Amino acid sequence: MMRFLPILVALAASASVWAQSLTPFPKGEMAPSVHHTGTVWLSTLVEADEAFDAIALATFEAGARLNWHTHPGGQVLLVTEGEGYVQEEGRPIRTIRAGDVVQTRPGVKHWHAATPESGVVYLAVTRSHPEGRTVWAEPVTEAEYTSGAGSVEAELLALSRQKWRWMADRDVDALSALFADEAVFVHMGATWGTERELEIIRSGGIHYKHAEIESASARVVGETAIVLNTIILDAVVGGNEVTNPFEVTEVYVREGGAWTLASLSFTRLSR
Repeated sequence: MMRFLPILVALAASASVWAQSLTPFPKGEMAPSVHHTGTVWLSTLVEADEAFDAIALATFEAGARLNWHTHPGGQVLLVTEGEGYVQEEGRPIRTIRAGDVVQTRPGVKHWHAATPESGVVYLAVTRSHPEGRTVWAEPVTEAEYTSGAGSVEAELLALSRQKWRWMADRDVDALSALFADEAVFVHMGATWGTERELEIIRSGGIHYKHAEIESASARVVGETAIVLNTIILDAVVGGNEVTNPFEVTEVYVREGGAWTLASLSFTRLSR
């Protein structure tokens, strides 16, 4: 397996491109719901034999999850798109995203899944073993799965979604409490501060009517968090209604146990 891993890691490093153009491998067939909950598609890319480990592409729709299981020979996941969960028995749930490499040692009981809000796609490299490549166990309970929703990342994603609703409703009071006094807002090359952003929303200079979130992820670094959203934004700007795709970068800072928005930046996508 090790001699093929560098190639696969290089593929995983291209995940940001794949997220825009879709994974360049066949999606395969919908897997029968025997060892999982929800909708999962599988595509076998390499059949295992004496020389090669098995390589498969797995595509999970939002909310889909595998049962608890082990890999007697071990497994490596290379996440190419979306966001998911991984949990080893006795350890907390981890959130995984495009570009992550997940190594599961032989015999370790675990499960992996998409998050409730986002699908996930990964390449699975599984070593053959006399006991089989995968040994299945009991289903993951709803309580086990939803415990991942209590993570800091999930909290931030929920806050980000609420922010879009406040902006659509022009709820300046709620936004004023969320926005840091020194926050920076970047709109198509123009930059201004909190006071002007709130006044623009209040006056209707920009009305963020609806943000359709295509994908979202959160990453925490100490007391700072970065939330990335790919959205289709319906807005009214200067009296004209426009619809555009954006990559939106939100930077949050935790102060006194609460998250405040320190930066909001829009980058228009070419499609």
